[in-house]
Amino acid sequence: MRILNFEELNLERRQIIESVVDGSVFIHPTDTIYGIGCNAQDSKAVKKIRQLKGRTSNPFSVIAPSYDWIKENCIVSKEAEEWLEKLPGPYTLILKLKSDCVAKEVNPGLKTLGIRIPNHWIRKIAAEAEVPVVTTSVNRANEDYMTSPEDLDPAIKSGIDFVLYEGEKEGKPSKIVDLTEEVKIVER
Repeated sequence: MRILNFEELNLERRQIIESVVDGSVFIHPTDTIYGIGCNAQDSKAVKKIRQLKGRTSNPFSVIAPSYDWIKENCIVSKEAEEWLEKLPGPYTLILKLKSDCVAKEVNPGLKTLGIRIPNHWIRKIAAEAEVPVVTTSVNRANEDYMTSPEDLDPAIKSGIDFVLYEGEKEGKPSKIVDLTEEVKIVER
């Protein structure tokens, strides 16, 4: 497992983008906490994250590659449009889907998807890769999430291709805004 800082990421940016598109499983920072991610359209990579986390069915969120991608693949109501205007930010917007734009393992059995555009440079990785990127907390089910590589669960560490690291994160997970019916806000 390689740990890259921001400068190393910029030196190897093209290779990192290609490895994301090709199905690498990696840890990344966001504006809130560290996430574990992969190309959300790659079933094999998403299954690997489920195995590493020990999480069989709860849906994962994605970092959308662009606002256009969201509008092309999700139903954006008037209320949802207002929340999209608040992005980038520490929110996960739950939207109804128009299409099968992610692997079925991302949101098993659901016609909805959690969308993020974090206020952080990681959103540019998804944009450059032109794919949605899974983003879920780096932890095994029901355990504390990672704040630094030192507290990374060995079971997860063994399955990671690389880590994009920018120092310890002491944030809290994003606020969930369910926009599928009435607006419901879930603090975590």
